[in-house]
Amino acid sequence: MGLYTIRMPDIGEGIAEAEIAEWLVGMGDIVQEDQPLCAVMTDKATVEIPSPVGGTVQWRAADVGEILAVGAAMIRLEVAGEGNSAADVSVQAPTAARPAVAEAPAKAAPPAAATRPAPEDPTPKAVPVSGDPVSAPLRAEGERPIAPPSVRVRARAAGVDLRQVRGSGPMGRITHDDLAQFIALGGQVVAPNGPKPDTTVEDIRIIGMRRKISQKMTAANAIPHITIVEEVDVSALEELRAKLNADNTGTKLTMLPFVALAIVRAVRHQPHLNAHHLPDEELSRRFDAVNIGVATQTPKGLMVPVIHHAEGRTLRDMATEIARLAEAARTGSALREDLTGSTITITSLGVLGAIATTPILNAPEVAIVGVNRMAVRPHWNGTAFEPRRMMNLSCSFDHRVIDGWDAAVFVNKLKTLLEAPAMIFVES
Repeated sequence: MGLYTIRMPDIGEGIAEAEIAEWLVGMGDIVQEDQPLCAVMTDKATVEIPSPVGGTVQWRAADVGEILAVGAAMIRLEVAGEGNSAADVSVQAPTAARPAVAEAPAKAAPPAAATRPAPEDPTPKAVPVSGDPVSAPLRAEGERPIAPPSVRVRARAAGVDLRQVRGSGPMGRITHDDLAQFIALGGQVVAPNGPKPDTTVEDIRIIGMRRKISQKMTAANAIPHITIVEEVDVSALEELRAKLNADNTGTKLTMLPFVALAIVRAVRHQPHLNAHHLPDEELSRRFDAVNIGVATQTPKGLMVPVIHHAEGRTLRDMATEIARLAEAARTGSALREDLTGSTITITSLGVLGAIATTPILNAPEVAIVGVNRMAVRPHWNGTAFEPRRMMNLSCSFDHRVIDGWDAAVFVNKLKTLLEAPAMIFVES
């Protein structure tokens, strides 16, 4: 029998490290060749790492949430034959964002003197006497509350009537803790059998998708945003959408395919909005391809799958691709290619959307289009008010490279296209 060390593979160009998102095998498990060992996360994409050999798991380099460098030892199997670790007996856990769990070497038995228990401290320990102010009985009506002078001074300063405070000390004596809890509860007298305050505190480790989102939002916070909110009359667009859905049994058309096509038309007039800002290189990288990211809520957090080459898609094709990407993101089956390469992003909260939002840029992009909730509102047509289907667009821009005028022109172009949807399909 021998040991076979499996190292973190190169899973993409430019990727130097990956986070362990999930271990699919445990210590002592028997692994077959090509069986997935773990899932690792990079740039919001999760990739399963298969085993190149069969064997029994003897050691794992890291826990879930820890980061391993590409090429670092990841897992070790006991295999039939010599394995590959004969000359690599000192495999160490790689340098990571947090120390990985390394295999503990055997230790020599400590000297006998070291095993003697430390002498017990002869100093007597004070045994605190504490009661429960919630379950302690409230004194009889007219009975004077028992409390030390310091508690009385504190209660007087806080405007608290000590006759309403339950005491947990001997003979119902009111302590500082009793007074503090009474004030914390808003001065409410708690019934003896009533609910007790819940002081549970839970620490939840930020790992996986949530860590990636946190890092992205922290980086985006350094960008000076400018947000423009514009009201759009989408009555004609809704009529067209309903007509197209009634005439077709395929993928149902939502608002997003229309907005995506409108973005394609709008950036033709302002290509500097379909770009990445690279401040470290002092570059603005413009793209002819319009790769639209679509912010999608998943059980693990927000992901942004990408509609590649939206400029070459029809309305139905756009709708089908949006549905495919959303399903892949929610089920965790999206490929790395599905989650990278966006040049401009759409975000929408759907039916839960608000009247207006302030979208955060998906850096290094310089523009993001937010779609808000649609509602019927009174609209002045020049002679009278009439009910119209209205929706607000909230668009944010990187103000370092996008001026307010250019942002306003872009939003106005989107408004024009969505209010006269036939113009979306007319080549200009």
